[in-house]
Amino acid sequence: MRNSSYQKIEDCEATNETLYKFYAAIIIIIFILALPLNASVLHLFIFKLKFWKSNTNNVFLFNLVLADILLLFCLPIKAYNFIHGERRSKNDAVCKAMLFMLFLNRGASIAFLTVTSIDRYFNVVHPGRKNFLRALKKSPQISILIWLFLLPLTVPTMLQNFECCNSHKDDGKEDDAEIKDLTDSLREMVFFTQIVIPFIILVYCTVRIVNRLRKKTVGDRTKLKRAVFLVTSVMVVFSFCFLPCAISRMVLLIIRVHVQDEVIQDKAAVAFDGLMVLSYMDCLLDPLVYCFCSTKFKAIYLSNYFPFFVKDATVPPESSTGNTSHPTRNDVI
Repeated sequence: MRNSSYQKIEDCEATNETLYKFYAAIIIIIFILALPLNASVLHLFIFKLKFWKSNTNNVFLFNLVLADILLLFCLPIKAYNFIHGERRSKNDAVCKAMLFMLFLNRGASIAFLTVTSIDRYFNVVHPGRKNFLRALKKSPQISILIWLFLLPLTVPTMLQNFECCNSHKDDGKEDDAEIKDLTDSLREMVFFTQIVIPFIILVYCTVRIVNRLRKKTVGDRTKLKRAVFLVTSVMVVFSFCFLPCAISRMVLLIIRVHVQDEVIQDKAAVAFDGLMVLSYMDCLLDPLVYCFCSTKFKAIYLSNYFPFFVKDATVPPESSTGNTSHPTRNDVI
């Protein structure tokens, strides 16, 4: 007979309430720090940069910060559940809404980080070719298509047993076992695909841009170095926030299928929840990407919110909003 610890895992309850309260404290800290940071960036994009009039990468970056802010609204609920010893809300509607928001906005963050790196790759490695992203990003259609494409990928995750990682659970019912295993496998495949494929793309873009910098002996190396900083920062954010939770989930699934030791299953589930909390750090790290994308953005941000750090503002706030239809090569990503 299975013990109470295993049953808590199956019922999506915390087996170590003290540790989950620590997770909740981390979530609260992330929320307190990331909310004003992302709100200030959003204010800058709307009222100062007027991203919808821009030919630069501001459209993609605006959607990235929008995804981060929507994700932040889920964190207080998540922290509340952890404090009360619950890995998810026991309310069915709240649980599904949380899963929808978490995975939609995580997918959006990954998508727009990837698109930003791809766009920089074309501008640096193939500067003479027509960049379809450069044409599409002038209008909001490409961003709307990305959000719409993510919707069907989010639907499979809107199940309670996904967050608690109860996939491939042996419930003793042989009639529906094959259908359930197929559904679980498809759901997990969607989760890993959203992380693995973008990571491969990011690695490719980073390697090609770094090689381009090494081969560049004459000309403007400053723009290439900034491109390297950008893709490197994206890789760091991606590797730090998303890869650990994906790896831990894979390990947890393998343990559930092949290892019968309930203590090991418990530890793997707790580790997975902790690394999922780590993935929320992207709300704090994404603003670094904005700074690496454009020196003008960093100058405008500092001059608006931290003017005492700026001695000689090279780009005043007023001039940054007016003429964005003809950006310089250094501002184009």
